[in-house]
Amino acid sequence: MKQIGMIGAGNMGSAILRGIVDAGYAKSSQLTVFDVSKRKMREISEDIPGIYEARDCLEVAERSDVLILAVKPLYYDEVIRELRPGLRGKAVISIAAGWTVSMLEKALKDTGATWLRVMPNTPAMVGEGMTAICDDTTFSQEDFDFACGIFNAVGKTKVLPERLFDGVTAISGSSPAYVYMMIEAMADAGVREGLPRTYAYEMAAQSVLGSALMVLSSGTHPAALKDAVCSPGGTTIEAVAVLERQGFRNALMEAVHACARKSREMSKD
Repeated sequence: MKQIGMIGAGNMGSAILRGIVDAGYAKSSQLTVFDVSKRKMREISEDIPGIYEARDCLEVAERSDVLILAVKPLYYDEVIRELRPGLRGKAVISIAAGWTVSMLEKALKDTGATWLRVMPNTPAMVGEGMTAICDDTTFSQEDFDFACGIFNAVGKTKVLPERLFDGVTAISGSSPAYVYMMIEAMADAGVREGLPRTYAYEMAAQSVLGSALMVLSSGTHPAALKDAVCSPGGTTIEAVAVLERQGFRNALMEAVHACARKSREMSKD
């Protein structure tokens, strides 16, 4: 049984740990975690009884076969410096936006560790994540397959070349924020029309969920699904016309482009 170490017990780190335990992919006895926040450590130990709470980053590395770095990108250099003495023979998974394979190679040089770049998103917290896994890796096939299994336990995965990762960051890694903004705006509009707020949030969120499932399950182009809702002279086409006048699609496209551009800027090492 491979031992899995997690540096960082924030939203993403804790979601991955909970997900692999809930899916039966790993037992709590296989997991070691460290976070500088005592509150987060307490929460994850309460959620996953039996998980080992390390005293520092180095102890996580020493106890683990596969190590996941789930800290913010600006802390990566510092964390890797702490880990260096314990990295020989370890398989290191990076989930940081902007951290390229070449940056990982440079940071982990002479440590004896192998590395893999992945880009998950926060819906992993409910088992519906989307994770891109980079095909440019020094992982053994065994470790690569094991890593894919970790992220399949919290959603779906795609193996992609690194040149696509800025787009992945923009359309998958960051996009839950765009969707939450849309749900909030829809719910606010519902409240304006007299709906109780709790109902408005539930109805907006369920509509987004159902619509996404229809795209994934039907294989039908989103435009055709949209057309099927728009009756001639009806209410929906009126709303669609307003969205077009207000630049709804262009705003989303520009937002995704700005996100990808920022990711490229962060990737310059």
